[in-house]
Amino acid sequence: MILGKRKPHLFRSHGCRYKEIRRNLQKDVAEMCDQGVEDVFVFCTRGELVRYRVPSLLEVYCQSGLRVHHLPFPDGGAPELSQCCCILEELQDCLQNQRRTVIHCYGGLGRSGLIAACLLLQLSVAMTPTAALEILRELRGGGAIQTVKQYNFLHEFREKFEAYQETKERLSERSVSR
Repeated sequence: MILGKRKPHLFRSHGCRYKEIRRNLQKDVAEMCDQGVEDVFVFCTRGELVRYRVPSLLEVYCQSGLRVHHLPFPDGGAPELSQCCCILEELQDCLQNQRRTVIHCYGGLGRSGLIAACLLLQLSVAMTPTAALEILRELRGGGAIQTVKQYNFLHEFREKFEAYQETKERLSERSVSR
């Protein structure tokens, strides 16, 4: 999913067969570059990239001049809260600097959908988890946010994020006072 300047454009997996379509990694990356993409967030593990026959995907992105943010977490799962906060900080930095950004996992539904929904929650205090989920499902289909673990993470995100931020602030206050 591309975030930034224009309407979101959705990419499928790169460099392997998707359904009956044979993907071409070089063409897909060139298309991303032609569309002005500058940053790519990849949530697949190295093992998945090997399994999906694109073991050099991250390197190809780098060689094409894309800034790669490889922040993997397991398929069907949710990131640790600290990792999610790191991802969201980096995404917000990209958006604030008007960098055209792609986020992806394998199918673009579970992990990337979860991160996109958390970003929506973080960007708007009026956004509810249900509204974020509806937006994603409207864009990506009913399979967005695929597992109970992801659904629960989304619905508990704000509360856990606030607690995480408070703990982080208390720890930084202690270190400054020492």
